Amino acid sequence: MADPATFADQAMPHMGSLYSAALRMTRNPADAEDLVQETYLKAYRAFASYQEGTNLKAWLYKILTNTFINSYRSKKRRPEQTELDEVEDLYLYRRLGGLEAVAANRSAEEEVLDRFTDADVKAAVEALPEGFRMAVLLADVEGFSYKEIAEILGVPIGTVMSRLHRGRKALQKALHLFGEQRGLVPAADLPT
Repeated sequence: MADPATFADQAMPHMGSLYSAALRMTRNPADAEDLVQETYLKAYRAFASYQEGTNLKAWLYKILTNTFINSYRSKKRRPEQTELDEVEDLYLYRRLGGLEAVAANRSAEEEVLDRFTDADVKAAVEALPEGFRMAVLLADVEGFSYKEIAEILGVPIGTVMSRLHRGRKALQKALHLFGEQRGLVPAADLPT
């Protein structure tokens, strides 16, 4: 049986990043909390099999990913929930701009960046096929190496590299299309 103190000392500092990853996977705060809780329960039970000196964060992510694949992907997703405060902030954000931005001494670059929001990027990432999305998130958001991603996803490194390349290319095209629709880039500049 795993030593509770050792497990807590080593594994608990990773909870925030695991929750962020779980939220990106499940797209629902309650499901993300359940996924992290289940991940920590499984990790605690299997802590005796963890090899000291290896990457604990990657080991926890592998458990998180496998738990998500086995349990949550097949479940029907609940409708996205939004807090009232977030709706009010979004409303105020959208109402600001135009003349108010000029009066606030904002640059043209800041105005363009405001039109290209985190939500747009998030939507483009979430629209990627599952395999590409997981590879892109683990590499570009979580910062794992190709080798670590291969271990987490249980695929060869070549597959990780291929998924990353194809996922990033699809993401680039989706964001370029968004930029065209918003008039941020000319239509002739379509990446190949």
